Amino acid sequence: MRPVSALLAAGTFGAGLLALASTAAAQTKEIVIGMQCDRTGATQTVGVNLCPGYHDYIKLVNSKGGVEGFKINAIEIDHEYKVPPSVEAYERQKKDGAVLISLYGTPHTQALTQKLTEDKIPGTSPGFGTAAAANGQKYPYIFPIAATYWSQMTAAVKFAKDNLGGNLKGKKIAYLFYDNPAGKEPMPLLEDLQKSEGFQLRTFAVPPPGVEMGAQVLDIAQRYRADFVISHLFGRSPSVSIKELKRVGFPLSKVVGFVWAAAEADIDAAGGWSVAEGYNAIQFAGVGSDYPVLKEIVEMYKKEGKAAPKEMASTVYYNRGVLQAAIHLEAIRNAVKAKGGAKPTGEDVKKGFEQIKNFTLGGLVPPMEITAKDHEGGGWVQIFQAKGGKWVKRTDWFRAYPEILQKHLQG
Repeated sequence: MRPVSALLAAGTFGAGLLALASTAAAQTKEIVIGMQCDRTGATQTVGVNLCPGYHDYIKLVNSKGGVEGFKINAIEIDHEYKVPPSVEAYERQKKDGAVLISLYGTPHTQALTQKLTEDKIPGTSPGFGTAAAANGQKYPYIFPIAATYWSQMTAAVKFAKDNLGGNLKGKKIAYLFYDNPAGKEPMPLLEDLQKSEGFQLRTFAVPPPGVEMGAQVLDIAQRYRADFVISHLFGRSPSVSIKELKRVGFPLSKVVGFVWAAAEADIDAAGGWSVAEGYNAIQFAGVGSDYPVLKEIVEMYKKEGKAAPKEMASTVYYNRGVLQAAIHLEAIRNAVKAKGGAKPTGEDVKKGFEQIKNFTLGGLVPPMEITAKDHEGGGWVQIFQAKGGKWVKRTDWFRAYPEILQKHLQG
């Protein structure tokens, strides 16, 4: 017979093994997402609101048991909108077992596209990145999951057409853009649309950092006398454009900004809602707070005895963070289900994205359907207008000129 002390020791040892096994099991029930952000760099006005929205949605889902029993761990790294730290962050996140990378920034997406493809880890670039990546056959591991700059341009032209009586023939369109690769990317589509719709076109480049454009705006309003302005600006430049156009008397109701010229912060920096009254902006996520998922987040904090996060007030960017996280987790859910409850790989999550269908998150997300061919999800947008001290929805979800888009996607 073994001594009691030995039995106790054995029991303790066995309990320790069980505890270790339990810990190991718990660890395997976690899925890692690599999240890249900018809270301190050139685009921190986006990151400080978008990234909290992402985390809050993850927190909400984890509070309900996670995704098919897996807790989600979104490991965030601030790359300060610099490419080398973004590449370093990717390598760290890959080492940590990330099966998905939430990208941030067009240059960063371009720098990581080949690495993601080689490592078979999907990366998402909602509203930025390479527009051609909407073609999933050419870019198998990059997912725009929102309207690219190409889709935003076709939507902007359609909106201009609708607001100029349904006919653009002979009308003067001005394209005011940030003078870098992102600003130039949709130009080929704009030139094709000029030919098919018969409008006049002049382009007005704004050099970085985009805080001086008085000469361009004066030219648009008083020399060219544009009928409509399409604005593709970001950073500090959207607010400058609003102030300058207002100053020279150009009607802001005849202006539509791309998605990075579309936040509450842009309005505030321009001088407030009274200054920006009439300004139109493209959105790829719902704007405002009247969505069920946002109310759930508020309730989650309320149960913790906390007020709603201050970032929620910046609804444009915060809501986009929620949209990103929701689509990511839907892809992971599809991947886990496809594997019968087993932990997915990056390749599994890629396939999970390509199974997303009829996903709307109570209207916050457009009618999302992603396939192996279409990694953009349809390219749906809405137009909101600065009116009466808030963003007011002017259109339902729509997309435009699919034949022009397909020409460039297949080219």
